[in-house]
Amino acid sequence: MSAASSSLRAFLVAGAGIMVYTIMDAMMKRLSIDSGAYNAVLWRSLTGAALCAVVFVAGGRRWPAWAVLKLHIGRGVAGGASVVLFFWGLARVPMAQGVALTFLAPLIALYLAAFFLGETIRRSAIVGSLVASLGVLVIAAGEVQADASTQAVLGSLACVAASILYAVSLILLRRQAQAADPLEVALFSSLVMGLMLLPAAPWLGAMPAPSQYATLLGAVVLGTASMMALAWAYARAEAQVLAPVEYSAFLWAAVSGWVAFGETVSLYTVVGALLIVAGCIVAVRRRVPAVQSEAGA
Repeated sequence: MSAASSSLRAFLVAGAGIMVYTIMDAMMKRLSIDSGAYNAVLWRSLTGAALCAVVFVAGGRRWPAWAVLKLHIGRGVAGGASVVLFFWGLARVPMAQGVALTFLAPLIALYLAAFFLGETIRRSAIVGSLVASLGVLVIAAGEVQADASTQAVLGSLACVAASILYAVSLILLRRQAQAADPLEVALFSSLVMGLMLLPAAPWLGAMPAPSQYATLLGAVVLGTASMMALAWAYARAEAQVLAPVEYSAFLWAAVSGWVAFGETVSLYTVVGALLIVAGCIVAVRRRVPAVQSEAGA
C-alpha cells in the first residue's frame, strides 16, 4: 500500500472514530447532567478498563515495558484531566459549542507534533488550520451572542482548557499508538483515568442509578471502540494528517445535540461548519510526487 493510500485509510478510520466518540459525548453529557462530570468519567473509565482487561488477559497479553507504560500514564493523565473538564463544560453549553471550542486542540497539536515528534508542518496544513480556526471563531461568536450566562461562560472556559490538554494527549497518542496495539491503548487509557480519579471517590463519588446503566454501558462500548480506532489510525499516519479530522466532530455534535437535547443550530454554526470542512480538505491535501518509470532498470 502506498504512503498516500495508507494516510487516506488512516484518515477515514480516524473520522469514523470521531463520529462514534461524538455519539458517546451525547451519552456522557446526559450522565454529567444527571450525576456530575466526575461520576460520569469515573464510572465510564472503570467499566471500560474492566471490559478491556478481560479481553487483554484472555488473549494472553503481557504487561507493557516501563517505557511504554510511561506513555500510557502520561496520556492517561492528560486525557483524564481533559475529559473531566470537557464534560463539566459540556453539561453547561450546547454540544455544538462545546465541541467547537475543542477544535483549538488540533491546531495546538500541529505545532506540538513539530516540537516533540520532529514532524515537518506542511504549508497546506497551516493554511487549512487557519481556515478551520476562522470557522471555530464564527461558531463561538454566534453561540456566545445567543447565550452569555455565567454558567455558559464557565462551561466554555472549561472546554478551552480541555482542548489544551487534549492537544497534549493527541501527541502522546501518536507515540503511544506506535508502541502498543489498539486494545492495550484503550485498556490503559481507561485504567489510568479511573485510577487518577478514584482517590476522590469518598468525597465526590456516587453509585450510578439503575436507570443510568444502559447509557453508561453504551458510553463505555462506544468510547472504547473510538479509542481503538484512533489508536489504529495514529499508528499509521502523522499527527498533522489526522489532527484536522477532529473538526468533523462538530457536524456529529450538532446532530447529536439536536436529537438528544433539542439544541438548535444557528446560521453562525452553519457558516462555521462550512469553513471547518473547507479547512480540513485543505489541511489534508498532499502533493503526490510523480512516479518515475523504472523500465529497463
